[in-house]
Amino acid sequence: MKLWAISDLHVGYKRNLLAIRELATRPNDWLILCGDVGDTLEQVELAFRLLQKKFARLIWVPGNHELWTVPRKSGLRGVARYQSLVDLCRRHDVLCPEDPFPVWEGKGGRHVLAPRFVLYDYSFRPDDVPIEEAVSWAREKRVLCTDEAMLHSDPFDSVVEWCASRVRKSEQRLEAAIAEHDAPLVLIAHFPLRQEHAVLPRIPRFMVWCGTRKTEDWHVRFRARTVVSGHLHIPCTRYADGVRFEEVSLGYPDQWSSRRERFGWRLEDHLRQILPVPERDAGDPLAGYAFTP
Repeated sequence: MKLWAISDLHVGYKRNLLAIRELATRPNDWLILCGDVGDTLEQVELAFRLLQKKFARLIWVPGNHELWTVPRKSGLRGVARYQSLVDLCRRHDVLCPEDPFPVWEGKGGRHVLAPRFVLYDYSFRPDDVPIEEAVSWAREKRVLCTDEAMLHSDPFDSVVEWCASRVRKSEQRLEAAIAEHDAPLVLIAHFPLRQEHAVLPRIPRFMVWCGTRKTEDWHVRFRARTVVSGHLHIPCTRYADGVRFEEVSLGYPDQWSSRRERFGWRLEDHLRQILPVPERDAGDPLAGYAFTP
């Protein structure tokens, strides 16, 4: 019984959907879906149906794509959109951030699995850039996230307020978890916890839409053994304070196809083993990269 993770499946792309169908069946194992499964409820539901045939249990957290208002004029917005995804999870018996944290008793030893939904608040940026100017700073290099048009925060006045609310809720639940369980946590979310990990060399200013500084110490504060995230489309393994950080994105078809051509990565190589700890990690292709915004 093993725990696996993958994110950013983007099943709206036909090649990605076909690739998921080809994943090997692991009927005794669990799979973490770390956000951006699809852009619509129909795409997410299709992925759930396919993957439930291959794994014993699915755990899902939302990415920004799932929170988009689709269609833009008449679709659900903000919290109502998120709640529709929670309802979808419950219809399909998929664990989500609104459920009690499951306790893993499989290979790798006892762990508390902590799926969380935390957004971003534009605080990932250089210290000399005022937070209220972060989006403008990104746009200076012609970088702008589609979220600015597609991701709404209703009934909150802004994504910043929604993020703050989600941070408070997550902290309360994580504090309760470490008080209740004498076991390490696996922290699970779509966005990276730490700004130092929000590195995209081709579009470095995209970090603005990649997380919040309010989570920077969570791996230590909440006794994490492993942190699992996606969003960046740069699968890798990093370490901070003795904690393993796994970025588990598949990404768009040209991205994972390029990894196959350049590094020999098969589709199965994008399925990351979280527990037990694998003998070899994925490595860090950006080790030594110097941030130049």
